[in-house]
Amino acid sequence: MRIQPVTRLFDLMDVYQENYPSKADALLKRKAGKWHSYSSADYIGYSRTISYGLLSLGVKKDAKIATVLLNSPEWNFFDMGIMQIGAVQVPIYPTVSDDTYCYILNDSNSEYLIVSNSEIYQRVKKICPNVASLKEIFSIERVKGLRHWKELLELGIKHPAPEVLDQIKAEIKPQDLATIIYTSGTTGRPKGVMLSHSNLISNFMSCAAIPDFTSQDKVLSFLPLCHVYERMLNYLYQYFGMSIYYCENIEKVGDQIREVKPDTFAAVPRVLEKIYDRTVIRGKNMKGIRKMIFFWALSQGHKFELNHRLGLFYDIKLFIARLLVFNKWKKALGGRVRLIISGGAALHPRLARVFWAAGIPLMEGYGLTETSPVIAVSTFGKDGIRFGTVGPVLTGVEVRIAGDNEILCRGPNVMMGYYNRPERTSEVIDDEGWFHTGDLGVLEDGKYLRITDRKKEIFKTSTGKYIAPQVIEQKFRESPFIEHIIVIGENRKYTAALIVPNMEYLSGWCKVKEISFISPEKAIRNTKIIKRFREEVERFNLELGQTEKIKKFRLLPGDWSVDSGEFSPTLKLRRKFIQEKYARLIEDTYRSKEYNYRLEEES
Repeated sequence: MRIQPVTRLFDLMDVYQENYPSKADALLKRKAGKWHSYSSADYIGYSRTISYGLLSLGVKKDAKIATVLLNSPEWNFFDMGIMQIGAVQVPIYPTVSDDTYCYILNDSNSEYLIVSNSEIYQRVKKICPNVASLKEIFSIERVKGLRHWKELLELGIKHPAPEVLDQIKAEIKPQDLATIIYTSGTTGRPKGVMLSHSNLISNFMSCAAIPDFTSQDKVLSFLPLCHVYERMLNYLYQYFGMSIYYCENIEKVGDQIREVKPDTFAAVPRVLEKIYDRTVIRGKNMKGIRKMIFFWALSQGHKFELNHRLGLFYDIKLFIARLLVFNKWKKALGGRVRLIISGGAALHPRLARVFWAAGIPLMEGYGLTETSPVIAVSTFGKDGIRFGTVGPVLTGVEVRIAGDNEILCRGPNVMMGYYNRPERTSEVIDDEGWFHTGDLGVLEDGKYLRITDRKKEIFKTSTGKYIAPQVIEQKFRESPFIEHIIVIGENRKYTAALIVPNMEYLSGWCKVKEISFISPEKAIRNTKIIKRFREEVERFNLELGQTEKIKKFRLLPGDWSVDSGEFSPTLKLRRKFIQEKYARLIEDTYRSKEYNYRLEEES
């Protein structure tokens, strides 16, 4: 089947019209316990009607419309409806701070705001009076005091302007601005990344050559569409005419994977780590021979290599492991998954190996908002995957490793620049068009990109030794005892760490060891538990260089999250925030003579 060419993002509507005109389940959302579907005709119709409604409100080309929307079909209706009239969508994460909401709305000069529900509106309404450009707010769910989005549809129905819309669409060029995506701002103010139609199209079209997706496939979308990673994939899914099931609540992902039985989904490593950790916990709760078989199978998974490189004897053992253990794991993910896409952060090779061993291909990619986003990604081609790397450089994209090992990128995927910040744009895009990613890496065999650390996150101890914290943290996260960890030590004599235990795993361990587990707060002060974590730290220290070893650590009782501030919306550690939040604790940790901050008798 020949798919209609796409040069502007809203040309995807023509793809639906030409190739999937009778698709009944193009976009789906769960409501009142049931999946409600929108057909391809619904998608096209709602998008055009929203365009008419916006035109009737007087929205002009290049006007900015902000959205704070959960994953849903409506996200797409507004995305296409806005772009078709040459306006610019400014998607905002629902979880950002009030100050960030205010900054983005003012910096972008947004004229309208679309929110999903009352909960989001309650967060933004107090800052809206401080946004002079804002004219009105619409909501997807009915919210008292707001105009419902269907009122915008009614405006479009009353004032259709097909000739005007078609004329506007015809004048929009591939290089025109399509969206401004504000980076999450792990430090300082977020920057508005300007992406054109051609930026995003070049990226998803190059990625389209990798999977064997069809219009019969189902995908579960749960990573935020306001992030460029899921958004680019969302366009890719639409290009193939796949049925897209939108999950608004990431906490329900497990249940909805089993219900939808998707052929594919995208995830960040933290989601995959949790899937793995829960599987291991179930294995530890087994008894006798079942437990022994489970961990034997897991050990085979950790050794996995592609293309039968471990020989016939290993292949026989893997066949048995899949038959007895891994097939159940695959079934727990719906039983149909042919591909999981991992991005947003570094994936531990152990995870990739065990998913592949279970018969679930796990492809890793790498990129940034500024690169639309993919720079490199694994492929199904010959030698398209190497564990421990993010795969070959994407077709059409150039990568160069600078003298200080920084990864530089050039190609049609590189952003137009930062909105209202030309000086910052010139800092990251040089005169030859190379975008300086801020990440460090190497090209193995001149082909496979391996990320070694974030340039700005590397720090120097007072002894002059450079420390790459991400490498150390990734190693320690192999431990089932550790949920989160941050390595510290800038301008100190040695490195230390703040550790949040995996409380679910820890409570299970305490039960087996007959140790009282009353609460996380009491657990982290229990001498037996501290001793066990000391053993765990010392075990991993054996794999590190002398200057990288964790000399002291402190256990923390609370989980880290986006809401509590330790993670950005893209689930990256906000190092500056964490170090400021726990500044006194860090000082006490370094002053203490103990290996850990304080050892207290079990109460």
